[in-house]
Amino acid sequence: MSDYNPDELLKLHHLRPAPGSNKAKIRKGRGEASKGKTAGRGTKGTKARNTVRPGFEGGQMPLIRRIPKLKGFSNARFKTTYQVVNLDKLSELYPEGGEVTVEGLVAKGAVRKNQLVKVLGTGEITVAVQVSANAFSGSAKEKITAAGGTVTEL
Repeated sequence: MSDYNPDELLKLHHLRPAPGSNKAKIRKGRGEASKGKTAGRGTKGTKARNTVRPGFEGGQMPLIRRIPKLKGFSNARFKTTYQVVNLDKLSELYPEGGEVTVEGLVAKGAVRKNQLVKVLGTGEITVAVQVSANAFSGSAKEKITAAGGTVTEL
């Protein structure tokens, strides 16, 4: 392979059809002389004549009309969602106790910012913490106050 010359390689963009081998494209539906008449649509029938609107199922009851209508009203769009923090997570993040705020929890990566925070009572807490959050479960309030801490709802 000592005679290798990169300029003499065959490249895709150099390929051309042989002279005289090009044939004109068939222009369907432009009259009898140029493949006219049915123009590749076959003979007769709806699809040979004109366009069919989207969703048309040949006279069968269309899907959009077979599906039942939505009824009623739901409050699901307006429900309040909280970022939850359990007591065992609080005792892990604040082993020596102290003041627990939403901003502090965001800084430690326990919750997302600009979200409501609810403290739940899973786990135990032994240190006194001053917790301020948007909501608390009943068991979380009891356990925090039993450990000597305080609870403040924002």
